[in-house]
Amino acid sequence: MATYQALQLQIQQLQAQAQEVRKKELASVIAEIKQKIIDYGLSLSDLGLTKTKPSRAGAKAPQPPKYKNPRTGQTWSGRGKPPHWIAGKSKEKFLI
Repeated sequence: MATYQALQLQIQQLQAQAQEVRKKELASVIAEIKQKIIDYGLSLSDLGLTKTKPSRAGAKAPQPPKYKNPRTGQTWSGRGKPPHWIAGKSKEKFLI
């Protein structure tokens, strides 16, 4: 049975061999991929490699404030999570 150190040395040697084989194969793999892109007329977006994200459809514009805290002057449009000063209270008394 091999020792731990012997196995670690073998791992390092195999990793070095794998890097050498990768370097030798890389140029031919890239050339093959380029040729397939040309043959099939592929674009970056076809491959999912575009840098721009599609815009969010339906993004809502900011709404004017609907509620106001009389003590601090803070406002809330009524959208999203209610602020702590209005949560659990009657919203009618905070209407603007």
